[in-house]
Amino acid sequence: MHCHDCLSHIAIPAGARKIVLVGNPNVGKSVFFNALTGLYVDVANFPGTTVDISHGRYGGDVVLDTPGIYGISSFNDEERVARDVVLAADLIINIVDAVHLERDLFLTLQLIDTGLPVIVALNMLDEARHQGVAVDADLLEHLLGVPVVPTVAVKGEGLEDLKTRLADARPGISPPDLKKQLADMVRTVAVPAEALLVLEGDPEVADRHGLEPGGQREEIYRQRRARVNDIVGHVVREEASGAGFAARLGHWALRPLTGIPLFALILYCMYYLIGVLVAQDIVGFTEETLMQGLYEPAVRALVGRFVSESSIPGTILIGEFGLLTMTITYILGLLLPLVVGFYFVLSLLEDSGYLPRLATLVDRLMNTIGLNGRAIIPMILGFGCVTMATITTRILGSQRERTIATAVLGLAIPCSAQLGVIAGMLAALGPKYIAIYGGVILLILGLVGRILHRVLPGQSTDLLIDLPPLRLPRGENVLKKTVTKSYAFLKEAAPLFMIGALLITLLQVTGLLEVIQDGLAPLTQGLLKLPRETATVFIMGMIRRDFGAAGLSDMVLGPAETLVALIVITLFVPCIAALIVILKERGVKEGMLIWLGSWLAAFVVGGLVAHIII
Repeated sequence: MHCHDCLSHIAIPAGARKIVLVGNPNVGKSVFFNALTGLYVDVANFPGTTVDISHGRYGGDVVLDTPGIYGISSFNDEERVARDVVLAADLIINIVDAVHLERDLFLTLQLIDTGLPVIVALNMLDEARHQGVAVDADLLEHLLGVPVVPTVAVKGEGLEDLKTRLADARPGISPPDLKKQLADMVRTVAVPAEALLVLEGDPEVADRHGLEPGGQREEIYRQRRARVNDIVGHVVREEASGAGFAARLGHWALRPLTGIPLFALILYCMYYLIGVLVAQDIVGFTEETLMQGLYEPAVRALVGRFVSESSIPGTILIGEFGLLTMTITYILGLLLPLVVGFYFVLSLLEDSGYLPRLATLVDRLMNTIGLNGRAIIPMILGFGCVTMATITTRILGSQRERTIATAVLGLAIPCSAQLGVIAGMLAALGPKYIAIYGGVILLILGLVGRILHRVLPGQSTDLLIDLPPLRLPRGENVLKKTVTKSYAFLKEAAPLFMIGALLITLLQVTGLLEVIQDGLAPLTQGLLKLPRETATVFIMGMIRRDFGAAGLSDMVLGPAETLVALIVITLFVPCIAALIVILKERGVKEGMLIWLGSWLAAFVVGGLVAHIII
């Protein structure tokens, strides 16, 4: 695929400029993209990869948002995609982090060396000030030879200036010796940007032109690093005020002695907010007072005027598993408050910059199960939604790591709504049962990881991750993320809940539910020592794990029975949506092994615990 054809899957009007956003990870590109495109946004899967490209309209032009990268090359899918989009660009907006200028300017200089028109957004200047760092933007503009616009994107500062100065974007300053080499290569490779990449030894770009990759990468990179160091030495200075409390807290979060207690405190706050305040107090009001006390009697009375509740239509609509009664109550009264609570906490952690520090803190621990610290990010996202977390395993460095992470996610990580129900039920059992539950789940997680680590060939990749500055989360960002993700949950979950409730009801009215309960009795009553009705919960859990957990909360069980049921429902098979994504990401063979392994682990572990404590 030639770079001129790489955007053929995106509709670009004739005469429209292709404005490409480029930057390292965590520099705030999405804020610039939203500011330029507003609501006119679409996402396309880049041909031949799993990388998505967001694109939208800015006036008569098209804005394209590339993945966060450290260079344009063929080192990985993200860099290959960004490289090809950059090669097709008419104008590049390069966003750099003022706090990490020494890191970010390497990519800036590579973009300038392509000869394309560039404008630099010097972002996060407020964070730089808080850390005692001052950047001379005017001198930086002079040394780079391209416009530099100071911005604090999350506060909207500098965004209008950036739009105004887009017309000033121009090629920047490259070293004379590199320009001479490029001039020689351009005689063979007509496009200067592609000539640069051939010189740097990019095999794919060289192959497009029928050439051997150049051998100058090491020398060009060495000179580029020296140029970055020289520029930073001139434009960056430490201010006397020094770093603030947030910077010191960020350092504490990285050290085991202080980082582990801090993480434990955050976990406790999450547990209290979701497991106690939301799962007990708020859900007690929304589920029992609002939905069961007011909504369900009203809808039963209304529907009862037209059909009898004992009839088949009545049973489907307002029966025990009715589409208009139990289903709506579960979704709005029970699960939605839990989901909102979890995504609120997750948005706080994301916006504060804490998650990359947690990845660094747990890196050595994650190595024991064949992963590096970066894997903690999909693990934490899995507590929100295993489906989306499975997709984010793409950030891991190898297929081996993605397989291990996907297996752990599918087996031992409960999603947000399921976790909320579990936390609420555990809170009522007391510390002893909470400790047993946590110990069993962590043990299984570790065993699965260790076994896969030993069985699968290869080693863990090293942890390379950016550490954005710690900052107070912005209320607007947290609210927007919480609302967006909660709405996505409703949009995905509601139809599946409806299907699940309809399936259970049809099984009930046809008598098949009792047949299934009797057939599974050796497992539920014999192995797990639970009531035979628990089979219904497992059927519900196959549709949505949180649906099964919610059904469990309505059963009358003793403390030990509740613990066994919670362990089984946690280890039980991923829901339909998650299974589809697992099959897509890992392939049918690996996906089915993970799915069958969840069945086996859930009942074997649940059975062992049941025979020990019941």
